[in-house]
Formats: sequence, C-alpha cells, structure tokens
Amino acid sequence: MKFKRLADQELRGKRVFIRADLNVPQDDSGAITDDTRIRASLPGIRLALEKGAAVMVTSHLGRPKEGKHEEKDSLAPIAARLGSLLNLEVKLQKNWIDGVAVDPGRVVLLENCRFNVGEKADDEGLSKKIAALCDVYVNDAFGTAHRAEATTHGVARFAKIACAGPLMAAELDALGRALSNPRRPLVAIVAGSKVSTKLSVLGALAAKVDRLIVGGGILNTFLLASGFEIGKSLAEKDLQKEAKNIMQATDVLLPEDVVVGTEISARVRAEVKPAEAVEADEMILDIGPKSAAKLAVLLKGAGTIVWNGAVGVFEVEQFAKGTDAIAHAIAESKAFSIAGGGDTIAAINKFGVADKIGYISTAGGAFLEFLEGKTLPAVAALEARA
Repeated sequence: MKFKRLADQELRGKRVFIRADLNVPQDDSGAITDDTRIRASLPGIRLALEKGAAVMVTSHLGRPKEGKHEEKDSLAPIAARLGSLLNLEVKLQKNWIDGVAVDPGRVVLLENCRFNVGEKADDEGLSKKIAALCDVYVNDAFGTAHRAEATTHGVARFAKIACAGPLMAAELDALGRALSNPRRPLVAIVAGSKVSTKLSVLGALAAKVDRLIVGGGILNTFLLASGFEIGKSLAEKDLQKEAKNIMQATDVLLPEDVVVGTEISARVRAEVKPAEAVEADEMILDIGPKSAAKLAVLLKGAGTIVWNGAVGVFEVEQFAKGTDAIAHAIAESKAFSIAGGGDTIAAINKFGVADKIGYISTAGGAFLEFLEGKTLPAVAALEARA
C-alpha cells in the first residue's frame, strides 16, 4: 500500500485537520471509563503541534441523529481529557463547518462530526466544506476506515494534501506485514460466539494461513460439524456445511480436551474432559490443558500470528486458562503477532502481555474487514492521493 504520511509533511504554519477515533466508552453520567483511544490519538496530534501546525481534531461519538445536538453525544468530556493528556487548553468548537479559528501550536476539538447533516452519507458538499478548512487532511482513525463518510473518505478526495496519521500508518503497516508477505508458518486464531459474524473472515483466512485455531461458540460449531456431541453449548447448527468447507480448505486445529460446566457462572464447577465426552447438560466453555499446551508449542514455533477473539469465557476464572495459555504463548513466541478486537484486547490486558504483542489494533470492524481482504474506503481514498 502506498499513501502519504503525516510524518513526511511540512506543516509549519499549516492548518491541519485530523480525523481521530475518540469514540470512548462512558458511564451513565458521561464520565470516560477507558481513554485508550484518546491516548492512541496523541502521537499524531503531538507530531502536528511539534511541526508548528494549527491543529483541528474531530471524531464521532455514539450514534447521534444528524442535525441534532445532544449533550450525551457531545465531545466535551473528550476535550477535557485530551487537554489534560496534552497539558494544553483544548477548546471544543460547535458549528465548525463554516470556519475554525486556531493558531499554530494550538489545538481545537471540533464537536461530534456526526452532528453534521451528510456525514454518514459521505455528502460531497459537506466534504468540500471540511476540506476547505485545512491545508492538510490527516486520517488517524483506522477504526472507522471501513466506513465511507465525509470525514473518513470524502474529505480525502478534496483536501490539498491527504495523508495517514501515525496510528493509521502503523495499523496498515502491521496488517500488511502480517498478511501480504508473512513469515511462515502463518497461524490465525479466530474466536467468538458466532460463526456467522466471522464466516467471511474465516473463509478468507482459510486461503492464506497454514494453521487455523478456532475458539468459543465458533469452535463448538466446528466440533458439531466434525461429529462431536456438544451438549447445550452455543453453536450454529445451520452453518455446519460452511464449517466443513473451511476445514477442507485449511488445517483447523480442534481440541482433544475441553473444559465444561452446566452454566456460565463463577459458582459452577468446571470439569476437564475429552472433547468426545461432553454430556447433554454440559456446555463447552474453554479448551482443556492438553489442547492449550499443544497450541502453545505451535504458536511458539510460528512465523506470524493473527489473533482475534478469546478461546474461552475468560471473564470467569475457571474458564480462563485456555486464553491465558494462548496469550502467554503468543507473548513468548518469536513470531510477529498482531491482535485486534475488544475481547482480545481485554484478554491481553487481563493476562498482562500487552508489551509483548507485536502490534495491538484498536479497531474492531475495520480489523476484521481488512483480514477478509476487503477494500476499506478510507484507505482507498488515501491511496488514491498518494
């Protein structure tokens, strides 16, 4: 992939518009409960400030109705947190489409871009107005790259210069390294509650990887398709044919032992048993220790690892050991590893291996669509302006 990078641009005295992903979780009072995405946006903002730019930043937050300003979707709490992290005053500007006043070396946060009519429709008129606000447009929001919206796609078409910020560039570099020309063997771990939500990802990866590890409800569907009894485990019986097709296309590693319980609860007794011995009233809630140990050996010998999803119900301690073993095996492997998805990041943080993963993607949908091989509109727009 070829695209311009923020780091290579001359920015002194220039007006720089950064599309960030500041869509952070908040509690009922509006307080930010996790500022990971804000912190991830800091390098791009700091780089522009250090280069002497006048910086404008915007993001979406939640799913507001266009044309209607609601305080619950305001970026006001994000402005306060961003200012604290930058140690700068960060003003929040409403109604910014027709003009923004900001001096070089300063930063202003532009109110929720989804308040603007035409944002989600990638309206050309809106895109041109936003492009006119700046000398350099920067997309540093890989998490929204799969959406063609005015601030993620349209502006890139009309801005004088359109480039990728450091977060976007790092995401694309890491994903390209993992999938375009990977060091072999390439092992993918794809887990989650449903095959249907990741069927296209599984199908695409089956044509690329040397080994495929599945977990969670996805694993149960594969076990069912392989003739195993899975009790009352979560599975999608109508997708057994698709699971069989994937197993014919690549080497899907199924566990020899599993951890079962009669319900998902910290109170329930967990039992390890052979995969073929699951009883009618039991649920498969994790892979067993023998299987985890074998997968750990495989992962430690991999050349490249792509990880999306926990292999068990890791939030409950007695069903967390499989994911714990996988996480530490990846951390100890010499392979280049890239991990993405909310559950994956939660597991990485829980098991304390964040600093040993090659690259952790902050994206969800965009990460999965890239794995599928889909063209991401925001990335295509940057490539067209390279």
